[in-house]
Amino acid sequence: MASVNHSVWRKHPGLVWSNRKADDTVRIRAALVRPRFNLLLDLALVFGLERLRREWDQLENDDTAEVRRAKPVIERVFRNLEEGFRHADSGN
Repeated sequence: MASVNHSVWRKHPGLVWSNRKADDTVRIRAALVRPRFNLLLDLALVFGLERLRREWDQLENDDTAEVRRAKPVIERVFRNLEEGFRHADSGN
């Protein structure tokens, strides 16, 4: 079920300002179409990069203008997050 009171949402309250009871999926997708690295890093740490990728895949199926606009940024952020997580896992 939704974790609308999760601390990550309190840290980033403006994602869905019009719906304070929005669930995690709605909030994650809002973050993906308005990508900011620090926000996406926080979300990846809480929900996992795979969850973010699954939500992004769903958004890409819609092929909206905002998804097309966010795509290059999201691809770069995902690459950087993967590299950072790999680096952290290797202990370097």
